[in-house]
Amino acid sequence: MKSLSKNTVVKSIAALAAFGALIGLSACGQTGLGTANNTNAATKKSPSELTIGVSISTTNNPYFVSMDEAIQAMAKKNGTKVTVADAQNDASTQLNNVQNFVSQNVDAILVNPVDSDSIVPAIKSANNAGIPVIAMDRGANGGTVLSTVASDNVEAGKMAAQAVAKAFGNDAKVLELSGTPGASSTIDRGNGFNDEAKKLGLDVVSSQSANFDRTTALNTTQNMLQANKDVKAIFAQNDEMALGAMKAVQASGQEIGIFGIDGESETHTAIKNGTVTATIAQQPAKIGEMALQAAYDHFAEKKVEKTINSPIYLVTKDNADEYQW
Repeated sequence: MKSLSKNTVVKSIAALAAFGALIGLSACGQTGLGTANNTNAATKKSPSELTIGVSISTTNNPYFVSMDEAIQAMAKKNGTKVTVADAQNDASTQLNNVQNFVSQNVDAILVNPVDSDSIVPAIKSANNAGIPVIAMDRGANGGTVLSTVASDNVEAGKMAAQAVAKAFGNDAKVLELSGTPGASSTIDRGNGFNDEAKKLGLDVVSSQSANFDRTTALNTTQNMLQANKDVKAIFAQNDEMALGAMKAVQASGQEIGIFGIDGESETHTAIKNGTVTATIAQQPAKIGEMALQAAYDHFAEKKVEKTINSPIYLVTKDNADEYQW
């Protein structure tokens, strides 16, 4: 897909925000949350009566594929009609996908935001239409969500810094590969890692975005290794980037520790083989199931927590057979 210019995306977001406001004048009280001002009201429905729109940031990543498959399997088991839209890591595409769900008057929307700011107009549009929104894996920086279901990304980053220090010492030089700019997981994992790294004395000599992408991480890591000497470890904010960094390190002939976050099966294998040092394993399938269950609970008139945490685990060579998804 051809990427859109920044101005084009900004204009589309502004237009959608205006459109969402117009929807609010006529669509309040149709379904789900009742009205924008009455976010606790819900029409009681069984799972088999529900139609749910699901917007996934990308299906070009095993992590989100696992989340998607878990939602669809649980929905099928309960007779829930689910429509899944792939945003292809494009914020404008995701805005359009969510707006389509609003136009279709679905009962609820599960969204894994590409960008935590860009998704806000779409969430507000759903709010105005009385449709509950549940955020998955990444939060939103505005609008009203029924719940955010995610791992504690700040804690994941903190755990990664501790693992680096334990393996290579508190004064180790470290490179950081960050995720998609603006995504809440990028911000939280980065904050968790860098705050803890500073406390421990780790020397983060360079941090660059590789957009949570393996190929981008390979190229970015190659450039970073050429510009920085005596690097002991690389922290990648997801496993796709860790696996890209692994290839770059192998090509360089250096011995450098690699630490990721997610817990992909391929990463577990790499840890067993000694080409990746560790990962902080999340449970994407569990996140998807917990998000769908939150929708079920809402329409069963049960209390839904604003934040629902999914567990995370440090995976090293000692326990590489555990915590797989």
